[in-house]
Amino acid sequence: MKIGELSQLAGCPVETIRYYEKEGLLPLPFRAQNNYRAYTEAHLERLQFIRNCRSLDMSHEEIRALLNWRDNPAFHCSEVNDLIDDHIQHVSTRIQALMALEQQLKALRQRCIPGAETDHCEILDQLNTAAISHQNHSGADSHVSTVMHSARNHKESKGS
Repeated sequence: MKIGELSQLAGCPVETIRYYEKEGLLPLPFRAQNNYRAYTEAHLERLQFIRNCRSLDMSHEEIRALLNWRDNPAFHCSEVNDLIDDHIQHVSTRIQALMALEQQLKALRQRCIPGAETDHCEILDQLNTAAISHQNHSGADSHVSTVMHSARNHKESKGS
């Protein structure tokens, strides 16, 4: 089958298929005499496996390991279990971080003074202060400080 057919069957853009090939997750297909890529049912199955893993927010490294274990059945299943346990812990940590972010955003939203103009906006003032404070203390940008940095750069570039 050609890449367009594989794309349609897998519900996956052609660009994604090429990306997975480049990353080594999907083997390169055979090239027919007309130089078209010739994909097989095995490519479709592997692509669906990759897409299922991605839907579970697994990294390429995790997927690579799972594919290796799938392709080499001599490995013990406990290694798969360990990877999944680690991924569960990663997801739990992210959930906690997102819940903390939600609380920060709710607290920020409560600072709003209805009807205030943006030059007296408590939310914008707090975001500006929080962004500066965060950059000075951690050296790493959070989602909010990254957004604030982009907004400041955009404002500065429009003003010049």
